[in-house]
Amino acid sequence: MARLFGTDGVRGRANVDITAELAVELSVGAAHVLGTLGAFGGTRPRAIVARDPRPSGDFLSAAVCAGLAAAGVDVLDAEVLPTPGLAYLVQSTGADLGVMISASHNPAPDNGIKFFARGGVKLPDEVEDAIEARLGEEWDRPQGTEVGSISRYEGAVEAYVEHLVSTLDRSLEGLTVVADCANGAASVTGPLALRAAGATVHVIGDRSDDGLINDGVGSTHLEPLQAAVREYGADIGVAFDGDADRCLAVDADGAVIDGDQIMGILALDLKERGKLHDSTLVVTVMSNLGLKLAMRKHGIILGQTGVGDRYVLEEMNLGGFSIGGEQSGHVIIAEHATTGDGELTALHLLQRMAETGRTSRELADVMTRLPQALLNVKNVDKARATIDRGVLDAVAAAETELGETGRVLLRPSGTEPVVRVMVEAPSDEVATEMAERLATIVRDRVGL
Repeated sequence: MARLFGTDGVRGRANVDITAELAVELSVGAAHVLGTLGAFGGTRPRAIVARDPRPSGDFLSAAVCAGLAAAGVDVLDAEVLPTPGLAYLVQSTGADLGVMISASHNPAPDNGIKFFARGGVKLPDEVEDAIEARLGEEWDRPQGTEVGSISRYEGAVEAYVEHLVSTLDRSLEGLTVVADCANGAASVTGPLALRAAGATVHVIGDRSDDGLINDGVGSTHLEPLQAAVREYGADIGVAFDGDADRCLAVDADGAVIDGDQIMGILALDLKERGKLHDSTLVVTVMSNLGLKLAMRKHGIILGQTGVGDRYVLEEMNLGGFSIGGEQSGHVIIAEHATTGDGELTALHLLQRMAETGRTSRELADVMTRLPQALLNVKNVDKARATIDRGVLDAVAAAETELGETGRVLLRPSGTEPVVRVMVEAPSDEVATEMAERLATIVRDRVGL
């Protein structure tokens, strides 16, 4: 059977795949597993629960709170809050557990459940597997005063916003920004934090009460932000996703500034401040080669992981590195956060503009993106694709042909019989031709 937990918790169609019953069982399982591992230190455990504003969040949040309380956990319900806000509160309050109900950038009918351990860090794979293994088991239910309580977390939004602003060294006064909140969890905290930091803020995508999360807005739909930046004559636009753990940007002319460019800007900032540990920026295999080439010029090394911000964070923790993230806009600034934080990223990007007096476009030009072609080869044996000699020889030949001017990546999908072929090259024509050539070889060699 397929693993229930994915790279970012359990996710699926709300009330179909992600049901109230499953939410209760996962919460009970998490309490039992963490208790067995000694994570609660023998004391009465405390959890914080939050959600993004999609309609199904109400019943799933209620189910999670009920499951935790039934297992003897005292629960603080922070209601609507960004995922990194929950992670921060778990860390800052010393809570034993955090649970976020969100499907991030997915459409409104979807939802998900992800857990944070003490310290505001995501659970490792082996703990998630242990939770999954205990679903549906019989257990001794607490009674009387041993049952957990559920209460509202007063001041959660204010505490998170205060934390965000406290990470800055200077005011953002004089900068005008458009914030696209994806009709999601950042609709309140994003504008509050930017304004508290001194910026002039115009807001779009803040209809969080209408169930329109990620609907044509946010980091996966930048067109409304591009138009709004031009309309208001703003210096920059920032776009969050539904749970605000990622941020992308557009410059004053509406040109996109992606996660790679943002990481490059912030890594250089940290290096100049003497805060870039081992001169290393941690990225995934999907980051553009242009970032590596640009960082090399500034004496910055790129550490590389598989796709998923949790793997970036694991590598950062292992090496004590200062910053890492993904091209999609997940950026982790270790000094201030334990997970990707879109609002924190936006604030520090604007601070870099304020400090240097440079425009967002001038800063983004730190790297030149290499043209990229990405093809999905469907209905293939994805396991064979990674070991087939004909496929491997073709990839090696392509890499030799490109040298340091490009790269090739073959990545099997985690959920479909699909192999993704990605080629970066000096020109669009070369990238497209090579990607199509390799896709044909994959299809011929390992097609079903």
